[in-house]
Amino acid sequence: MSAVTGPISTLPGSRHRLPQGATCDDHEDRLAVARIQGETDSFGCEMVDLCQECLEKLRSEPQDRSGTCDWCKCTAPDLRPHRDVEEGMCGPVYRVCDACIRKEVDSYNDDYNDGYYDHED
Repeated sequence: MSAVTGPISTLPGSRHRLPQGATCDDHEDRLAVARIQGETDSFGCEMVDLCQECLEKLRSEPQDRSGTCDWCKCTAPDLRPHRDVEEGMCGPVYRVCDACIRKEVDSYNDDYNDGYYDHED
């Protein structure tokens, strides 16, 4: 696993370009075929380099995304990595439920709806 320090705007699970000659984190004798972004915070992230076997294993394993939403503190079956719009694209990454994401998007849209397009022609 390699670390990337400094701001990164992508979220966990994103694919990234592999450095030339990168090897699998679990099988050092195999070339990596994919680099997947792992744990991410406002200081940087960890990148996981995977050979074909490890990539297929990752894809085939069921992902448990249930847990407690970082924002509303409710239990949810499908949390997603998400950043708060007001904290910017390199702010902390939260595990957030769909309801909280929709609420944030609706609030953001309401803030920018100033009535400009509400007049009659």
